[in-house]
Amino acid sequence: MQCIPHLGAAAKQLFVFQRTPSSIDARGNGPTDPDWVKSLKPGWHQARMNNFNTIATGGYQEEDLVSDGWTDIFRNLQTILAANDGTEMSSEEQELAMEIADFQKMEQIRARADNLVDDEATAEALKPWYRQFCKRPCFNDEYLDTFNRPNVSLVDTLGQGVERVTETGVVVNGEEFELDCLIFATGFEVGTNYTSQSGYDVVGRNDTSLREKWANSLATFHGMHSHNFPNSYFVGFTQTGYTANVPHTLNEQAKHIAYVIKHGVENKVETMEASQEAEDAWVAEINRLAGIGEKFYAECTPGYYNNEGKGNGGNGFLAGQYGGGPVAFFKILEDWRDDGQLQGLEIT
Repeated sequence: MQCIPHLGAAAKQLFVFQRTPSSIDARGNGPTDPDWVKSLKPGWHQARMNNFNTIATGGYQEEDLVSDGWTDIFRNLQTILAANDGTEMSSEEQELAMEIADFQKMEQIRARADNLVDDEATAEALKPWYRQFCKRPCFNDEYLDTFNRPNVSLVDTLGQGVERVTETGVVVNGEEFELDCLIFATGFEVGTNYTSQSGYDVVGRNDTSLREKWANSLATFHGMHSHNFPNSYFVGFTQTGYTANVPHTLNEQAKHIAYVIKHGVENKVETMEASQEAEDAWVAEINRLAGIGEKFYAECTPGYYNNEGKGNGGNGFLAGQYGGGPVAFFKILEDWRDDGQLQGLEIT
């Protein structure tokens, strides 16, 4: 979404140029209860993170410790499943139940636009017609109301985006809007090489360039090691378990890398890198599970989650994520550390 203000001499006009509408749910932040804080026990934060991550990936938890807009769709799903009187459902029935829960949630989102935006046409244009996790959900208590201001106008590009930027403004649907100030909100760079997104290249053993090695797709062991790149660790969305709360993934990666480095320091190790065999096996596992979720994103409107509608092969933003989900991925890492043999790493 691009927000572009026009600061005229008589009045300040704000134009919001929209490619596709965002899902805008209530934020509803409030004061933290001091008594609740006093009741917390050591480990509460990790337990809360794990609880949220399990629910947000479709798993079952007896209690929803976060209970916010992110987990609301799964509470809807549990209600639907409970209405089934405990009868075991087929995978097709579960998929349909999930779609119904998703539709109910998005109907609530669309109803907010009707309830909060006075102009009927503007409200209609602000309604997202896709499943909730096709795009990252947004939570804001003021955004929709802003369109009731007389100096705020929505310019709906009907999914096409801004055509071009000129010296004096931008062009949408053949019409030029003259501007004094342009604010870009262009999203993420997708479908490009990892090193392009990072802003630098890495050269490893035998003059191996990471840009060249990962030109067509990622090749890692557990997403954090790559053959011919000793003592180099990769953090982020590199064949790992993707979490809605991104720092959760980063924290798990940090703990894992710290374990490996600690082993190296304590044993006076000079180099540690993934073996070719371990890397090949992990890439095969990633490819084996790659189809999970692909159908869902294929039916979404273009965005960085599905590589602008091209699918998540190659170097898409979510390319190569572990298809078994983050909970299972973190268990793989934990079991690997508990084994203590550092299998898959060549150590000298």
